[in-house]
Amino acid sequence: MTPDPYAPFRPRLARAVSLGVGVLAGLGTVVLVWATRDWVGPGDQVGFVLVGVLVVWFCWREASVAVLVDPDGLTVRNLVVRRRLRWAQVVSVRFGEGRPWVQLDLDDGDTVAAMGVQRSDGQRGMAEARRLATLLARHTVTPSDD
Repeated sequence: MTPDPYAPFRPRLARAVSLGVGVLAGLGTVVLVWATRDWVGPGDQVGFVLVGVLVVWFCWREASVAVLVDPDGLTVRNLVVRRRLRWAQVVSVRFGEGRPWVQLDLDDGDTVAAMGVQRSDGQRGMAEARRLATLLARHTVTPSDD
């Protein structure tokens, strides 16, 4: 069975760690608020909850990074920014040594980090970078290509 070339690109290790830390932070916040209910004021408890919510939100955002691909282009969903690109806008896919995630070079000279493919995933990350580069090559063939 051949895997779907348009399957989403999502990191495994970072996703698992982020979800785990998020669950622990959420549970820890609940325990902290409950354990300090008798000797900490309501303002402090609201502060605990706000910090806990921020940590859980950040972990959720980290776990949701992805590169979503379809025949028309790709959507890069990073921690804060989501960007839609047509295949023709992407010039190259780079994943050189020392890069924590794939970098897309664009036709306007800009670059976009694609956190959906990460070096922390080891060989799987390298295979996913090759799959993304293959998709790019397939969608940017022109009549003058040999």
